[in-house]
Amino acid sequence: MGRRYFNGLKTAALFGVLWALMIGLGSVINGGEYLWLFAGLGVLGTAYGYWNSDKLAIRAMRARPVSEIEQPAMYRIVRELSTAAQQPMPRLYVSPTAAPNAFATGRNPRNAAVCCTEGILAILDERELRGVLGHELMHVYNRDILTSSVAAAFAGMITSVAQFLMFFGGGDDRRGGGNPLAMIAMAFLAPIAAVLIQLAISRTREYDADEDGARLTGDPLALASALAKLERGTQRAPLPPNRDLVDVSHLMIANPFRAGGMSSLFATHPPMQERIRRLQQLSDQQGGIARH
Repeated sequence: MGRRYFNGLKTAALFGVLWALMIGLGSVINGGEYLWLFAGLGVLGTAYGYWNSDKLAIRAMRARPVSEIEQPAMYRIVRELSTAAQQPMPRLYVSPTAAPNAFATGRNPRNAAVCCTEGILAILDERELRGVLGHELMHVYNRDILTSSVAAAFAGMITSVAQFLMFFGGGDDRRGGGNPLAMIAMAFLAPIAAVLIQLAISRTREYDADEDGARLTGDPLALASALAKLERGTQRAPLPPNRDLVDVSHLMIANPFRAGGMSSLFATHPPMQERIRRLQQLSDQQGGIARH
């Protein structure tokens, strides 16, 4: 399976489209003279979000640090997997919510945190929890927090430029201006396209973390079984879609909100059945070492 899906290439291509959107939108505003202003603001926003990603996510989920006495299974699994990957041990947290989910965050492996909700600890057995924690650790090792931070900053910059275009106009009358209908259309459509591309990058990184995490644990079917339980559990106990939780939802292993209507188009996660199918295919390639 795996790299034949060209996830890294897809991510690079999606970033290329974001760059093209940014340059195209910025160029219609007075010949692009404000483009670097928005780019600078975006870089600052990216740096802040990236540097404080662990604090923001943990605060949004009201998580607290836990000791090895409180969560011996989490510590045992994460220590084993971190040692196998030759990476430092992250900080471990538990969020006091019944919604089953987990996430990892932090700007690098030395400043990483892994969090499980009380809901996920209640429904998964230890083998399935190992699959989930392997997935989360690979988000850290693959530097996905940086990737998602940059994608979010691009989308934010494009939205800001589009709003500037709508409120202040895009052309200099002395230079002949531009097509007002084209500028209006671009101002409306560019932010939508940017958000869809940002979400596509997030979904692509989920596939990578599934595969890499399954290779780290050596048990793809454990993660597949956990994802099936999470699909049911998140529908029974979704998180409320408030702003703080929406902002960190892309970090979670499963979409924490109730699915329905157009929500799949704007989902931060790929379809669960496709993720499970790919993991089952990986298991078949490895000889089906474990069955559930």
